[in-house]
Amino acid sequence: MKCVLVPLAQGFEEAEFIGVVDVLRRTDVEVLIAGLDSVGNVKGANGIEIKAEVALSSVDVNSLDGIALAGGSEGMKNLCNNDKVIEIIQTLHKKGKIVGAICASPIVLNKAGVISGEFTCYPGCESGINAKRLNEAVVVRDNVITSAGPATAILFGLAIAKALMGEDVYNSLYESMQVPLSKI
Repeated sequence: MKCVLVPLAQGFEEAEFIGVVDVLRRTDVEVLIAGLDSVGNVKGANGIEIKAEVALSSVDVNSLDGIALAGGSEGMKNLCNNDKVIEIIQTLHKKGKIVGAICASPIVLNKAGVISGEFTCYPGCESGINAKRLNEAVVVRDNVITSAGPATAILFGLAIAKALMGEDVYNSLYESMQVPLSKI
């Protein structure tokens, strides 16, 4: 079974966090929701609390097939300031495993030194990143997957699912989640 770490940092963007976790849990991917410091509730940017099921310190990086970072300005800063998160990103990237970030959190990938070439993020968050920001919902470059913001969270999750589980799983989710109808 594939396993993806989704760290839960104070101030995370709730829609992005739920979007990626929900999509991945619809597949055979195990999702580890890890609190940066401990198990328990963590408050998001909009006041919604989500329970961290494990502490980051208990996560075995060798059991992971990827990491997905939700955005949110405060959440991104907390992820950026966590040495364990940066170390996990670097280790996974070096092994060719999935490293993904949405909204402001490509800044965390940049701090870990894994962004190059093209990526996407929330407009304005590209400042200081030595790569080209594309105005797209999701950008996949090798094992690095980036996404633009809250409204692209489902697509971000689908891109990670596709990378881990293949085209058939992606197509099934794409249809069953009614993505073709998402344009208004």
